[in-house]
Amino acid sequence: MPNPQFLVLFGSQTGTAQDVSERLGREARRRRPGCRVQALDSYPVVNLINEPLVIFVCATTGQGDPPDNMKNFWRFIFRKNLPTTALCQMEFAVLGLGDSSYTKFNFVAKKLHRRLLQLGGSALLPVCLGDDQHELGPDAAVDPWLRDLWDRVLSLLPPPPDLAEIPPGVPLPSKFTLLFLQEAPRMGSEGQRVAHPGSQEPPSESKPFLAPMISNQRVTGPSHFQDVRLIEFDISGSGIFAAGDVVLIQPSNSAAHVQQFCQVLGLDPDQLFTLQPREPDVSCPTRLPQPCSMRHLVSHYLDIASVPRRSFFELLACLSLHELEREKLLEFSSAQGQEELFEYCNRPRRTILEVLCDFPHTAAAIPPDYLLDLIPAIRPRAFSIASSMLPVRVPLWVRPGSLAFPETPDTPVIMVGPGTGVAPFRAAIQERVAQGQGNFLFFGCRWRDQDFYWEAEWQELEMRDCLTLVPAFSREQALFSALQEQKVYVQHRLRELGSLVWELLDRQGAYFYLAGNAKSMPADVSEALMSIFQEDGGLCSPDAAAYLARLQRTQRFQTETWA
Repeated sequence: MPNPQFLVLFGSQTGTAQDVSERLGREARRRRPGCRVQALDSYPVVNLINEPLVIFVCATTGQGDPPDNMKNFWRFIFRKNLPTTALCQMEFAVLGLGDSSYTKFNFVAKKLHRRLLQLGGSALLPVCLGDDQHELGPDAAVDPWLRDLWDRVLSLLPPPPDLAEIPPGVPLPSKFTLLFLQEAPRMGSEGQRVAHPGSQEPPSESKPFLAPMISNQRVTGPSHFQDVRLIEFDISGSGIFAAGDVVLIQPSNSAAHVQQFCQVLGLDPDQLFTLQPREPDVSCPTRLPQPCSMRHLVSHYLDIASVPRRSFFELLACLSLHELEREKLLEFSSAQGQEELFEYCNRPRRTILEVLCDFPHTAAAIPPDYLLDLIPAIRPRAFSIASSMLPVRVPLWVRPGSLAFPETPDTPVIMVGPGTGVAPFRAAIQERVAQGQGNFLFFGCRWRDQDFYWEAEWQELEMRDCLTLVPAFSREQALFSALQEQKVYVQHRLRELGSLVWELLDRQGAYFYLAGNAKSMPADVSEALMSIFQEDGGLCSPDAAAYLARLQRTQRFQTETWA
């Protein structure tokens, strides 16, 4: 008899939702119910009416937006003409992944859960709200939720009695086999497809624009502990870029790291192979040529410089033949070992390559077939575009940023961008200045002479009355505060100028933007605004909270933060 089947659909921006979905798929293979795992936009959504059990795993991005690979699904599922009984045969569960520093924390998961109920679906569990800001990451919420989920799933889809559960220590079959070639075949270039200047097709991940790098400038002082760079590319003829957009760059691993990886795993970088899926519904990665060299695989596909997820340690423990190393890997992959894993791996940002070097006996015994199961693909890196336009060519493309600026020319804009959070505002200010619009920028850094990004540019705009700049130098508090021990941040400067901020927001209809580190700064700035609304606006606490919520709802308060 065929295995009972359920479906896992994911919407992922940075890979976390995909990783959790693939974890569900692995656990299903062990427990024996049939399971399909797909990105939401690759699934024909009209087939949902025939699905008895679906698990949705979705991240929230930007201002409460769905990830790029579920936007088509999102538009379809919220069509007003869908009948309220459309999904009456479907049982579902929604697992959300978000960041509680954002106002619309897990907004996509919550909204999807409500919508599926409206369409007649039956929820197996309350929505799971994974939080990047938790000290143990999303797993703090995901682990207990998944335990409850499996109790429900196995009661609905009991596995066939003749199929025993695969024990946790036994590795599952790899997704692919690597068929090594004894002779080098005639083959074309291993390079990627690229968009050429003047092409009608906009650059994309599958066909990026090869942009020459024309400058690489350090913007922090020579003695500053951070090396922050402003890198400029020539994008002439690409047809890309608007203020507020985000550039995505497809990186590759350094030659030194590739060589070290091959040495640790005992691989020949010049060995050629072809990739063959084990399952008929699995396709080979489009970014890999066939045949492919091990050097190309490690250089351009395997993300050996990323911080490994818990799933990496789970599989590595299964593959390990060394007793002591296996014992430690099992500890790192257990629910009880997550604090220790965080201290070992996440806090110091230890990479996959560094972990493999720490477990040399295990690394040397990894079967090549498991490389694509063990190590994720290199994902594009997103960077704020800081300008309104060397013999190095970098594959890049652009996606719209999450910050939308007002179209009316006389609307003031308040921008709060401490540190590198100022980068997306530089492009916006350049464009607004060209259109004769006024700007207010609250910028924060440690030292005026070390990490005051684009100081001369801001000062020149101030002299032209195109910009009001309010800096906060947290390590030079003597300049701005009588309390020598108190560090001055952007939220303090906002409060000092509370009457101006209230005038701009309440009387002149200003838009308020915040960009930068997601840890505590967004909450501190929101608290400062609440204080301004009460002290300078005369609002009571509930009215101040309602005022802030209204700004967010009408897109007059927007954030773009990152970990």
